[in-house]
Amino acid sequence: MASGTALIYDDEMTSYKLLWDNPECDIEVPERLLSSYEQLKHYHLVERCVHVPVREGTEEEIMLVHSSEYLEVVKSTQTMNEEELRRVSENYDAVYFHPNTYRCAKLAVGATLQLVDSVMSGKVRNGMALVRPPGHHSQRNAANGFCVFNNVAIAAQYAKRRYGLQRILIVDWDVHHGQGIQYVFEEDPSVLYYSWHRYEHQQFWPLLRESDYDAVGQGKGKGFNLNVPWNKVGMGNSDYLAAFFHVLLPVAFEFVPELILVSSGYDSGIGDPEGQMNATPECFAHLTHFLMQLANGRLCAVLEGGYHLKSLSESVCMTVKTLLRDPLPQISGEMAPCLSAVESIQNVRAAHKPYWKCLMYEEATPLHDLSTKSQQMMEAELIQTSTHPTAEQAVGTTSSDEAIKTDRFLESHMKNILFPVPPVKTAAAIVSKAHAHLLPISVQVEMEMNAQELKTLVSGFDAELVKEEKALLSLQNVVAVLDKILKKKVCNGIAESSVASVSTTFALKRCFDFGLQRVLCIVVGDMDLELNLDDGKILLMNICQKQQTEKTNSKYHISLNWKEDFERNNFFCAVLGFILPVAYSYQPDLMIIVIGPNSSLGVNGISLLTCLLQGLATSRILVVIQDTEIKLVQSVAKALSGVSTPDFGAYVPASQENVLEIKRLRDQLQQEWKMLRCSVRDWMSGS
Repeated sequence: MASGTALIYDDEMTSYKLLWDNPECDIEVPERLLSSYEQLKHYHLVERCVHVPVREGTEEEIMLVHSSEYLEVVKSTQTMNEEELRRVSENYDAVYFHPNTYRCAKLAVGATLQLVDSVMSGKVRNGMALVRPPGHHSQRNAANGFCVFNNVAIAAQYAKRRYGLQRILIVDWDVHHGQGIQYVFEEDPSVLYYSWHRYEHQQFWPLLRESDYDAVGQGKGKGFNLNVPWNKVGMGNSDYLAAFFHVLLPVAFEFVPELILVSSGYDSGIGDPEGQMNATPECFAHLTHFLMQLANGRLCAVLEGGYHLKSLSESVCMTVKTLLRDPLPQISGEMAPCLSAVESIQNVRAAHKPYWKCLMYEEATPLHDLSTKSQQMMEAELIQTSTHPTAEQAVGTTSSDEAIKTDRFLESHMKNILFPVPPVKTAAAIVSKAHAHLLPISVQVEMEMNAQELKTLVSGFDAELVKEEKALLSLQNVVAVLDKILKKKVCNGIAESSVASVSTTFALKRCFDFGLQRVLCIVVGDMDLELNLDDGKILLMNICQKQQTEKTNSKYHISLNWKEDFERNNFFCAVLGFILPVAYSYQPDLMIIVIGPNSSLGVNGISLLTCLLQGLATSRILVVIQDTEIKLVQSVAKALSGVSTPDFGAYVPASQENVLEIKRLRDQLQQEWKMLRCSVRDWMSGS
């Protein structure tokens, strides 16, 4: 199994710059690469990555996307003087050429293809290419928006030809629409293209009608082009996560990609003068984490935009840290998507309902009377009657004062969210030590505790338990792993327990003794826990086969009645559409997943749940397993340790009965857990 993260960078891609005054292009500077690489070195991430050398892309590779005529135009700029370069640049929209542009653009293509080769050959599991010029706007016959050759589009065509791939997912989180990628693949069902972008009802560059939500693809490619248009500035972490939970991830898991290419533009981050959005750097860590659960972890991130140097460099570092499988920092900010974001999400879901089984039971219909349209019309009238910009427009020209303010915020923010990585990722305490060799080699198997120390601990919890040898052994396993997690000696762990209910209750008390404020406890199977849920310190979620009619769902006690397809995995709908949104709304300090008797989930569903939840609580998860099955222990250990992406099983859409169960719970709980909102009706009823 491939391991390691590639980092591809070469100083030579900083060797071109703007030679004349052009306010439209002056933000695209060599320092974008330099500052990102320096910050990677500052965090000691460069030395942890696998170095892959850069090469030039060949003309044949470039012509997988671009015409020979356009290639000759770019090639001719090598010998031009400044005036000639200026004239050629004026033939395109928001582009400048330099004598070194052609060489750098070939290196950007080659670096991207080197990354694809490294991942597809198994040399590494994933990686990032820091390249310049960017690529996602460039088209068959035209440079566009600082982009010369379309690096990611070329990479997708290359991967299809060289490796015979049939399903490639391209995720474009740059703040501008990557129309160049869309044009290349809009009739191609082998490439699923997802882009969110600042749109503002077609008033933001590139000012294209086909950037809206209803551009779903053409011909055989219908349904394989997902556009999420942001119709206002200021979108933040919760808006981006909501778009992943309710749009991208359900479709992506159904698509089952063999490779993921990320057009990693960070102008969608806080402080960027182009995007004017509010997503903080750790948001990109969480987005990366979700994508790493697809395509057996084969992910290639390729730099696109990003023009606030501090925001850009910190976001690049968060992406690389996540690719290296470091635990994720807690995500900041209130977890509640804004109305405009929910409107866009509803429209995308409605537009793609005919094409994807995960959306087929949705009641969503397209919205035409959007909340931001009336505001835009008022601003347009103000512009016509006044020479002064509106307050919203004034934000557009980010002053040096604003940039400095963002610098200071990020300096403080990163110190607050970053933390030392525990020396061991995963610990396990299992009943049969003979099974220890079946666990991944990186998993630390815990030894027995001192008997007297254990009895002292347990007697403070329940004096009667000290007399029960079986219960003591179970509690020993839980304490051995949980204490390592609480003391930050390990990130997460597994404990086998013959009395999981007692072990879980004890573990929760232990968490609060250590000063934790919020613990998410997910019980899979039949189990009764006598817990005080009034103060919000515990959010208890029970996933079971039987309808628990005597129990009424409340904010902190949720019962999800789920009937699993044991042949294939139908649990994606529940995890993405309900469990993750609730968990991210709650923001726990630690999670306990308990696998009890009569589990309503098989190994695949439990592995999926364990993998996706690791973005929360700085990856602090304790999994307690009763009625031990070694295959389950192995799969959970693999999921927690990150040695490889577990097999989640063949995707199957949830039944109508299961979808209605999710909808019922969403209607009941979206006022309490706002990340559940994916339609305007939800948003209005939850306000």
